[in-house]
Formats: sequence, C-alpha cells, structure tokens
Amino acid sequence: MSEAPDPEVVELATKIFDLARQGRTEALVAYVDAGVPANLTNDRGDSLVMLAAYHGHAAAVRALLARGAEANRVNDRGQTPLAGAVFKGETEVVKALLEGGADPAEGTPSAVDTARMFGRADVLELFGVS
Repeated sequence: MSEAPDPEVVELATKIFDLARQGRTEALVAYVDAGVPANLTNDRGDSLVMLAAYHGHAAAVRALLARGAEANRVNDRGQTPLAGAVFKGETEVVKALLEGGADPAEGTPSAVDTARMFGRADVLELFGVS
C-alpha cells in the first residue's frame, strides 16, 4: 500500500507545472537549479518541456534543455514536445527543440506526420524533409 502524496509536495509540483505553462522562465529555472528534476512529469506524463513547448515558450524550453531536460521525452499518449509545438504552430519553439536535439521522427504521431497533417511546409523544411 502506497502512501498518499504529501499535499505540500503536490502543491509545489502544481506550481512548477504552472510556471512551465506560463513561460515564467526565471522562476521555473530557479526551481530546477535548486534541485527539481528538469524532466519532472505530471500525472499524464507531460514534462516541463512539453508544457512550455505546447504553450509557446521558446525561452523556457531552451532553459530547460540547457539544464538537462530531454527534448524527445514522450508523454503517456506517445506525443513529443516537438509534435505539440508543430500542432500549436509555435515555430520558435520548434527551432528551440531542434537546437536541443529533438528528433522529428519520434512520437505518435511524429512531428513530421503532424507537420504534413497540417500542411506546415515551413516546418517540414526545418526538419529537412518534404
């Protein structure tokens, strides 16, 4: 039998995930620099990078990647931050993730498949495919 999570820990984690969604880079990286894992994930497997990417925060994505976060970490649905950024039309985030080593072929659907699905020729060009 597992213990229920400490409410203070849950509250702190919720705050950190909100910082990623809001793109509050300075506050977010202060927590990571203080010991919060750069690859922290929520109950759906969404990483801090996923949340920052999906909500269009390229600076937060770059800062997290610089602190060791995984660019290709998939969530519980098999989605990558790169595919999320393509879906949301966040070209600057796409560039940040590519700079951080994201693989456009990872995930289901992959970022390449997502770009094709939405007719994003500009993004496919960034990926080096057509």
